[in-house]
Amino acid sequence: MDTIDLKNPTLYINRELSLLEFNRRVIEQAKDESLPLLERLRFLCIASNNLDEFFEIRVAGLKQQVKYGSTQTGTDNLSPAEVLVRVSETAHRFMEEQYSVWNDLIISALAKDKIRLLRRSQWKPQTSRWMHRYFKDEVLPVLSPIGLDPAHPFPRVLNKNLYFIISLEGKDAFGRDSGLAIVQAPRSLPRVIQIPAKYSDGNHDFVMLSSVIHAHVGDLFPGMHVNGCYQFKVTRDSDLFIDDEATDDLLRALEGELPSRRFSDAVRLEVADNCPDELSHFLLQKFDLQSSDLYQVAGPVNLGRLMAICDLVDRPELKFVGFTPDIPKRLTKNASIFDALHNGDILLHHPFQSFAPVIDFLRQAAADPNVLSIKQTLYRTGADSVIVEILKGAARAGKEVTAVVELRARFDEEANIELASELQQAGAHVVYGVVNYKTHAKMILVVRREGRVLRRYVHLGTGNYHARTARLYTDYGLLTCDKAIGEDVNKLFHQLTGLGRAGKLKKLLQSPFTLHKGILNHIDKEIGEATAGRKAWIIAKMNALVDPEIIAALYKASQAGVKIDLIIRGVCCLRPGVKGISENITVRSIVGRFLEHTRVYYFHNGGDELVFCSSADWMTRNLHYRVEVCFPIEEKRTSDTVIKYGLLSYLADNTQAWLLQSDGSYKRQKPGTAKPRSAQQLLLEHYCGILQPSE
Repeated sequence: MDTIDLKNPTLYINRELSLLEFNRRVIEQAKDESLPLLERLRFLCIASNNLDEFFEIRVAGLKQQVKYGSTQTGTDNLSPAEVLVRVSETAHRFMEEQYSVWNDLIISALAKDKIRLLRRSQWKPQTSRWMHRYFKDEVLPVLSPIGLDPAHPFPRVLNKNLYFIISLEGKDAFGRDSGLAIVQAPRSLPRVIQIPAKYSDGNHDFVMLSSVIHAHVGDLFPGMHVNGCYQFKVTRDSDLFIDDEATDDLLRALEGELPSRRFSDAVRLEVADNCPDELSHFLLQKFDLQSSDLYQVAGPVNLGRLMAICDLVDRPELKFVGFTPDIPKRLTKNASIFDALHNGDILLHHPFQSFAPVIDFLRQAAADPNVLSIKQTLYRTGADSVIVEILKGAARAGKEVTAVVELRARFDEEANIELASELQQAGAHVVYGVVNYKTHAKMILVVRREGRVLRRYVHLGTGNYHARTARLYTDYGLLTCDKAIGEDVNKLFHQLTGLGRAGKLKKLLQSPFTLHKGILNHIDKEIGEATAGRKAWIIAKMNALVDPEIIAALYKASQAGVKIDLIIRGVCCLRPGVKGISENITVRSIVGRFLEHTRVYYFHNGGDELVFCSSADWMTRNLHYRVEVCFPIEEKRTSDTVIKYGLLSYLADNTQAWLLQSDGSYKRQKPGTAKPRSAQQLLLEHYCGILQPSE
């Protein structure tokens, strides 16, 4: 066993290719005819948006490495250039599949349910007349066509915005005849336009803004002939670079860097598949891209924009059944959350259980005259956050409010800068975490005077303080007044806001100091149990598994006979089922109605079972370069619930589970002759009483 090299590159799956595999599983949801139609369309749009972000961050990073001559390889021994080639090949196939699903499956299915996205060839005379008025009244006033000539150089093209390149014949009033023009679709206008029923055949007829512009593009160039009009979209590097050590004000540095995101290096060009080669190559040259960066698409260049149809069509039978999240009985019986917590911890399982108790916890703290201070980490909160309003109100009321705002939450930087400013204006203490370490931990600490003592109340979570995503993502949140946990959280806030060495924590594990080592220690204990001939079992559920040290430790545990069940939604670099190395490891991904986001770690621990929830995935960045928190679920009734519903139900899932194969591919698990089981459906039934719709 010791002679096997656990650093062998063949034992590790490439991270970028694994991420693309996750998107493929999302696409499969769009194909699944057992799902409501508009939800299938939503999955298709999600896959498109995911791919955009993949290019903005992951492909952009690879291109940067290649640009600067990096040959450093990862655990899979692939250089950045090699990965980029494989990613390009896979992404091209993936985009072809996306548009095939749209053109061959979704369009016809929508039409059967009398939801139509009309092409120009389908416009009736009254539709065309309405479109022309819409163009003249709403679109034309905000268009700015740019003819390309020495006085009008190629414009700066915004990231992910819709544009048209137009081929022209003839001369204009000034005698110019460059033959090319660029038109930007206004960002202020909707990309999907609903046609009034009296101008079409139904209540749910739509047209893309691109079709409206295309149909009337000749109006922009009077006296000239339009030979062709072709959509295109450019995706740019959207990762922000901030030199933390050379920056004395992170907020101002980010404010200065954000505008550059719209015009940074291009990484992908999408064009309509009918665009002539000479125009595609002209665009590639303008954006300094290679032919491998060109993606020709058979439809709208941004499928993600079709998400608007899901929101505009009010057809409940074509969407997932609505539900009312459960509220724990102890909270419904106690008006005061503080009183309820005196009787023990409360664990919330979102979205099956409501996020409202977390908001109520803060609201009661803000209104309670006995509460002296409130401290909270904020990573993503969403626009018009109720939580931020409560914190502002508490600060105005004279309470000590401290907010640790992570400004560098990707794509939420601008929103976080704004909320940080609002909190400061309200009188809250605002800090931006620790230089070089993102604050990803989810924590609230409330200090309350109760008689002669001060008692700490805490909320710890696996997900963000974002009320909307709490209905879409699965997450755990623990409410507790446990003394040791309160002291630990207090120390963590002192670390984030002050200076000094990390104090020893009693119950919590923390990145970047103790979490990585703690996980390895627990894996080692399971190895010891298996070596002694006793039962050893690890179950871990998270979004991503990348860290090579933990993967190597899991391989060792598998070799020792430890049973290892991993539930990894997205990226997994571990290769299961390899003879003599990972035969005792299974990896499954659950893709369903809700985005699986809980991080739960289980160790059998010689029968004295340990259950942890955490804000951290098992990724090197989370374990070494972020501030994360991992908290134990100690009350047996609660930990048993997590094991049964948060882990074992997912291991029993045979309808939404995808099993990772040793070659890096995934196979969907099918019930066969067994009873169909869906973890998410089971949780909806258990908490919300929502039964599976009859066939």
